[in-house]
Amino acid sequence: MSTLEGENAALSEMERITAKLQTQIEQTKRGEGLEFEDDEEYMKLQTENLKLKHRLAILNKAIAAEQNATSSAKHYVPATLPTAIDEMISITEHLVDLFTNAIALAFPQLAGTTAIISSVNASAAKFGDYQCNSAMSLAKTLKTSGINKSPRVIANEVVKNVAQSPLVAKTEVAGAGYINVFLKKEYALNVISNMLRFGVKPPLCRKQRILVDFSSPNIAKQMHVGHLRSTIIGDSICRLMEFLGHDVLRINHLGDWGTQFGMLIAHLEESFPNYINESPPIGDLQAFYKESKKRFDEDEEFKKRAYNCVVLLQSGDPNSTKAWTQICDVSRAEFQAIYERLDVRIHPIGESFYQSRMIDIVKFLDSKGLLEEDEGRKIMWPDETKTGIPLTIVKSDGGFTYDTSDMAAIRYRLYEQKADWLVYVVDSGQSTHLQNIYRAAERAGIFDPKTQRADHVNFGVVLGEDGKKFKTRSGETIKLSDLLDEGLKRALDKLLEKERDKVLTAEELRAAQESVAYGCIKYADLSHNRANDYVFSFDKMLEDRGNTAVYLLYAFTRICSISRNCGEDFSDLGKVLDAGVIIKLEHEKEWKLAKTLLKFHDVLNRISKDLFIHPLCEYCYEVCTVFSEFYDNCYCIEKNKSGEIVKVNRGRILLCEATSAVLKQCLNILGLKPVAKI
Repeated sequence: MSTLEGENAALSEMERITAKLQTQIEQTKRGEGLEFEDDEEYMKLQTENLKLKHRLAILNKAIAAEQNATSSAKHYVPATLPTAIDEMISITEHLVDLFTNAIALAFPQLAGTTAIISSVNASAAKFGDYQCNSAMSLAKTLKTSGINKSPRVIANEVVKNVAQSPLVAKTEVAGAGYINVFLKKEYALNVISNMLRFGVKPPLCRKQRILVDFSSPNIAKQMHVGHLRSTIIGDSICRLMEFLGHDVLRINHLGDWGTQFGMLIAHLEESFPNYINESPPIGDLQAFYKESKKRFDEDEEFKKRAYNCVVLLQSGDPNSTKAWTQICDVSRAEFQAIYERLDVRIHPIGESFYQSRMIDIVKFLDSKGLLEEDEGRKIMWPDETKTGIPLTIVKSDGGFTYDTSDMAAIRYRLYEQKADWLVYVVDSGQSTHLQNIYRAAERAGIFDPKTQRADHVNFGVVLGEDGKKFKTRSGETIKLSDLLDEGLKRALDKLLEKERDKVLTAEELRAAQESVAYGCIKYADLSHNRANDYVFSFDKMLEDRGNTAVYLLYAFTRICSISRNCGEDFSDLGKVLDAGVIIKLEHEKEWKLAKTLLKFHDVLNRISKDLFIHPLCEYCYEVCTVFSEFYDNCYCIEKNKSGEIVKVNRGRILLCEATSAVLKQCLNILGLKPVAKI
């Protein structure tokens, strides 16, 4: 019988018993069943029911996880483990389940209380690898019901009820009631062997269709430093979700509609009257936009023509549509050049796409009686309390607004694109607007937070080293293309300073330059808490010490070079394992490195829930520093005084390869492109 079949059989039996117990309880309440002489037997029955319900929940979770994994590749699981368990799990989540169940068994009246699990700092390994810190809060809860037990006594009771686990070597109660958890080396070896054989796999999770709205520049305006954070953060979130196996839609919500296009079309018609037959030379759209905006602000006749062009465009006039298309094509080509430099994939869907759907959303909201007249406008309150800021769905002149397009977009995304989860990567200033959109969509029956999810991934602004908004010396917004060019220049200067041009070919030097330049710009952003502002400093981000992209890229290249320089063939790691090479984890630094690698899935689970990326950057830095300790204390390649290799510790070489595999996947999620030589 397979693990899944066994769990299903156990589940069916437990469901039968639970249903029977529940029926007896209900009958007793109504006086239809057996009547007890006192409450003791009734309470015993109720307690047993609670315990069974909790164990049912855990079984259901385990079965769902295994069913979700059936389409995944098969994994190598040595028979030495007492229980067959996939290595693609979060240790923290496993321990939460383990100790939550132990709490329910030890104290049935507390069934359902989720265990508090935290990892222990690697420097305090004598206190275990993880810790259950629930005893203190359990003591307080029990005290309210008249049961006085010390946290230490409670901790001992919980430990007695902890089920056997292939992850856990032992548990110990320490101090006032902390439960220290020590991991099994056999489990770590199993995980690392699977990494080497099959690659680094994602943790198990329920697969969803996730739409990520990010970057979102405006047509006819060049991308500037203000678009940097949304683009970098959004791409990293997409990379994470794609690695986890979700179906990810990368959407660029381009500003390509509205009044500004009226003035652009009017200016195009006058500047290049033959635009219908010949593409106009408007390579510098930024200058073209400024010219049209100046005329729009100063010339009333031009303003009238611009408004008329908007009407013609929105009514489908072919000439206006032709002009609009030409402007959009030039702009999109400029955007795409930036995305290619940053290695960002994104699918553009402009606001114009929603024009017909905006008409539909107005009809839809009106049919539900959600629109109200307000001085010629049609507004919608986000909720029935009618507090806060209402959405303007139709302007007094009959036009639409951002509120209209965003309501049309959320309906399209949930019902036509079938997204389960919407992620809007937009600056913090849009928080109120997006919350109103979510609430209004819920009120209209478009969005159901019980079955769907919508998140605003907010972020702060980019500051200069003077602590003010990052701008040029003349006070203008910095173009993103100029920023990337400056990054390339500074990265090359850094490489030349280290005389890397003397050991790298021209092609290798160029690859290293791009890896460092674009990597440091991305990492400087992602390594900060996105909710905060951060100071942009090329000098700091190009440092090769500390938690920087340059340090990580150098460290990764160094780790990869170890197996290349050992004089043996490690190209087929599965073959090396089959040949009997063993990773022993006998030295404390070997064991410390292995445990650090095991944290990978915990980190991914954490950031997939709150969508804060900086913990992954912190983890990368931890992997590199712990590896450095390992390499300094555990020889991998032994050489004589002549520099000849006399001994290769193959098990440690495999540990190096596992480290590089985990680090490579982390860097990929962050959008960094490591190179073989740097």
